[in-house]
Formats: sequence, structure tokens, C-alpha cells
Amino acid sequence: MLKEKWQARNREKRLQQQEAVRSEYSMIRKPTNVLFNAIMILLSLISVIPFIFVIIISLTDENALAMNGYRFIPEKWSLHAYNYILESGESILRSYGVTILVTVLGTVIGLFLIGTYAYALSRKTYAYRSFFTKVITIPMLFSGGMIANYLVVTKVLMLKDTIWALILPLCMNSFNIIVLRTFFKTSIPDAVVESAKIDGASEWRLFFKIVIPMALPGLATIGLFLTLGYWNDWFNAMMYIDNQDLIPLQYLLIKIESSMDFLISNKAMMGIDGITAAANLPKETIKMAIVVISTLPIIFAYPFFQRYFVNGLTIGAVKE
Repeated sequence: MLKEKWQARNREKRLQQQEAVRSEYSMIRKPTNVLFNAIMILLSLISVIPFIFVIIISLTDENALAMNGYRFIPEKWSLHAYNYILESGESILRSYGVTILVTVLGTVIGLFLIGTYAYALSRKTYAYRSFFTKVITIPMLFSGGMIANYLVVTKVLMLKDTIWALILPLCMNSFNIIVLRTFFKTSIPDAVVESAKIDGASEWRLFFKIVIPMALPGLATIGLFLTLGYWNDWFNAMMYIDNQDLIPLQYLLIKIESSMDFLISNKAMMGIDGITAAANLPKETIKMAIVVISTLPIIFAYPFFQRYFVNGLTIGAVKE
């Protein structure tokens, strides 16, 4: 009895000593903490200042910009670049609506297709896992090319001048599938899946009620990739969309910039009035205004996804 108490006391003392050593080495000293904070502040400023500078340039008067160059505090402020873009009025609002619709629908559809595909590949009991893994690997190595894609979308699927021509070509991605499959394999314990099946859960109920809540960090990452891809996409609109009512924001802004460049390049052919009009165009500031208009809305998506970038939600899901 005394021997057992002595062993327990020694064991407790060793644990206390180990905890003290661990606390000593894991504690960040104040000078080091100040240094780390200074480094993080510097890195944050390096990331934020360029975008702030773009906003300042977009609000700078074109003539002052030409005379004085780029400055953080411009000599003269102006909204001429934004007024030039907003002269499109209804077109801008319509393009915003198209882009938001495409982004939301595409992200939801893409997450469903990628999530189900990746989850099936992550299950060891799926008989055709090897075959479908090879299927998604092939597009990463070989591609049919632009002409083949155009023929499939326009002639086979008959999607030209439809909203689906902006959604379906981007909703599946081999890289995203592989990333999410790896996340499922490493973060969803087999014991959780087996326990749910023993309790009588179907595959769909297992996927929506158990797998998705546990895989939110991975799904949020893929959702962010999809959101950025759809929001910044203009190439599919250039290839498949002729209907002016279906032009997304990015493609509309590119058309505005191209029209302005054409006017500036050919001002000599338009007479005195054309030269005067071209001279008053915001040549440099409008490019920065386009960046601001196309970037600001997507910034608001980051806080939504950021809240899910946490370490695994599977901690404690399986009781040892």
C-alpha cells in the first residue's frame, strides 16, 4: 500500500515537472512577443498598402496624375474615372446582378459536385475509387484545347448565350477534388462513419448530417476558390456570350477599357472634337477604378470563409 502511494506521488511529481518544463519552453517572452507583433504589423501593411494606393490613384485627377506622378496624397482629387464607368448605368447594375447570380449558383453547384465526388473517392469501401481517381487525373495532364471545349459547350450541350455557359465549365476542377478528397481522408475518422452506419444512417444522411459539418474548413477553402474563380471569370463570357443582358461584370469592364483605349489610339481620326474628348478621358485612373469596382465586393466574402479556417472540427468526435 505504501509502495503504491509512493509510486503515485512520484508519478504526480514527474508530471508536474514535465508541465513546468513545457510551460517554460512554450511561453513567449515579452521582447519576442513585441518583435513578432511588429513583424505581423509590417506584413499586414505590405499586404494592405498596395490596395489602398490603388484606391487613391483611382480618386486622383488625371491631369494631376500626369504632371506629378503617383502620390499617396494627390494634388487634386477627382471622381472622373468612376463617373465615366457609371455612365453605363443600367449595364453596370445588370452585369453586377449576372456576376452575383453566376457566383452564387456556381459555388453552390460546384461544392455539391466536388464534395460528393471527393467524399466517394475518400471511402476505402468504394469499389471504383481507383478508376475515378484516374478519370480526374487525366484532365490535369491532358486537355482537349479551346476548340474542343467550344464545340462541346456550343454544339453538344447547346449552352451558347445561356447563363449555364458561365457556370458549368468552371464548377468541376480536378485540383479541388484532390484537395477535398485528401481533407476527407485525413479529417473524417472511419470510426465516425462506421458508427453512423451502425445506427442506420443512409449515405445521403451520413454525408449531409455528419460529414459536411465536420468538413466545413475544407469546404470553405474550396468554396473560396470557386467564388474567386467565378467572380474573376471573363474568358467564358467572351467565348460563349453574345447577349448583352448576360455579360458579367469583369467582361463589361474589359470592354469599357478597350473602348477607351480605342478612342485614345484613334483620336486623330475623329477631328478636333474627338481629340478634345480623348484628351479628357481618364486613361490611367480608370484602370485603377476598374480594379476597385471589381475587387471590393469580393473582399466581403473573405470574412465569411475565414471564420471556418480553424483546425479540425473532428477533435473529440471519436472518444478514445
